[in-house]
Amino acid sequence: MSERYEVRLAGKGGQGMILAGIILAEAAILDGKNAAQTQSYGPEARGGASRSEVVISDGEIDYPKVTQADILLCMSQEACDRYFHDLKQHGLLIADAVHVERMPTSRAVVVPLTQWAEEATGRRITASVVALGFLAGLTGLVSRQAMEAAVRAHVPPGTEEINLRALAVGFEQAEQFIRSQSK
Repeated sequence: MSERYEVRLAGKGGQGMILAGIILAEAAILDGKNAAQTQSYGPEARGGASRSEVVISDGEIDYPKVTQADILLCMSQEACDRYFHDLKQHGLLIADAVHVERMPTSRAVVVPLTQWAEEATGRRITASVVALGFLAGLTGLVSRQAMEAAVRAHVPPGTEEINLRALAVGFEQAEQFIRSQSK
């Protein structure tokens, strides 16, 4: 039986969740896996609810949507409140400490993704790429090499270097987090 991973990336319009989903799905494909990406956003493009779903599998994907997330990334309080109930019992919740104040579980990994982005690149919009690096570094779901190639292929022209810097920060923070948990 093949492994199937369901990932939901959720936040507000303008935070880059749709692009993040496209990048994650591309990285999975570059790693030789199958991936399906879907997206949804509220009527207001900027500021409304936004989510991207990525299903990654070693085998065929018979249903392309997330039914119970293995991984949930929340970049807003609304996203956390709305989607937490779809997280598997032992699923991973990653929340941006800058935008999510109330956690529905003590098992959440709460880190300042937006703050790390601002410190590393001077741009809040790169928080979604920092989050991807953190997610990939924490889970090993996709390789760093594939993530870098997918970022290069999908970010707006001229922003490749700043986004690669954001991705690197996410991977570095994941390494530090893992080390701190093993002590």
